[in-house]
Amino acid sequence: GICYGMQTMAQQLGGQVQGSAQREFGYAEVRARGHSALLSELADFHTPEGHGMLKVWMSHGDKVTALPPGFKLMASTDACPIAGMADEARHFYGVQFHPEVTHTVQGRALLERFVLGICAARADWVMREHIEEAVQRVRAQVGDEGVILGLSGGVDSSVAAALIQRAIGNQLTCVFVDHGLLRLHEGDQVMEMFAERLHVQVLRVDASALFLRELAGVADPEQKRKIIGRLFVEVFKAEAAKLTASGTSKTSAKWLAQGTIYPDVIESGAARSKKAVSIKSHHNVGGLPEQLGLKLLEPLRDLFKDEVRELGLALGLPHAMVYRHPFPGPGLGVRILGEVRPEYADLLRRADAIFIEELRSTIEPHSGKSWYELTSQAFAVFVPVKGVGVMGDGREY
Repeated sequence: GICYGMQTMAQQLGGQVQGSAQREFGYAEVRARGHSALLSELADFHTPEGHGMLKVWMSHGDKVTALPPGFKLMASTDACPIAGMADEARHFYGVQFHPEVTHTVQGRALLERFVLGICAARADWVMREHIEEAVQRVRAQVGDEGVILGLSGGVDSSVAAALIQRAIGNQLTCVFVDHGLLRLHEGDQVMEMFAERLHVQVLRVDASALFLRELAGVADPEQKRKIIGRLFVEVFKAEAAKLTASGTSKTSAKWLAQGTIYPDVIESGAARSKKAVSIKSHHNVGGLPEQLGLKLLEPLRDLFKDEVRELGLALGLPHAMVYRHPFPGPGLGVRILGEVRPEYADLLRRADAIFIEELRSTIEPHSGKSWYELTSQAFAVFVPVKGVGVMGDGREY
């Protein structure tokens, strides 16, 4: 059990959990106690007294105040006397800190020890076998029916398209809606990659005039998101209806494919276990298939993001596409503060491209990686405020 998981375990097994005025958020140093199988020999440094210490990340207010029967103390901090507990006989363990985040230095070693050592799981999952199984599943699901996929150029939809295309070839038709708020040359790059290199059928829809017309004069960011979302669904539905009716794809489309990945499913409370707690609704889960009268195909729904990237590389997608930074569905519409105008979008598009090019070309000497690779997300924002400078003897805005 991790954090709330440890508290839940303690409460259900006869211990006590209470709120605390002394909360811990951020870096903490944990003392390992009792020589447990989970933490034995794991330490980032030792105190002068010889106690092994772990550098970890905490995020909690409530805390376990009494151990359940059969448990022993496994770790503690000054603010949290019970920061870890263990029932070695049943192999039950709880930690109040977060081993899954990079800030916990020994986190990976701790998780590997639990999964591979204590649980005796085997690390025999390989991507090559997963691709073969996924291809067979898609073929079995779809048969000889047509599939439509909304292609955005993002990692998830791109990998889904490559996987489905490998499984069923030209039974797949991708619809790429260009809303006029994409990055520089992004539409052409998507077409070059999928239509020309991977030989995927891609229908490009230039709806930029429609989107920009509807967004004219709208400054509220949430209203902009809603307009863009509504228009995208309307345009996609119109194109999908043509494909389902006319048989433009190999057979008239019966399936809607989406790039849903496992975190999307968890956040939507629709996990296969039926026990995931709903956090928020997600655009990739539910709604659109029913409106279109199509069956839903989600070949990535059991994969996490790092596995999706690994799959993309194995399917032949270029590294630059698979590891590109996230880009919001509303595109530049939410990176332009205030009203969206065509000239603002053009300016931001070019500024962002220059910024990203500099990140890609600047290498951090210690790692040998570019700053683009070392950052999870980076982008330019258009601020509708004029700056002032001096040209000759006068001001220039």
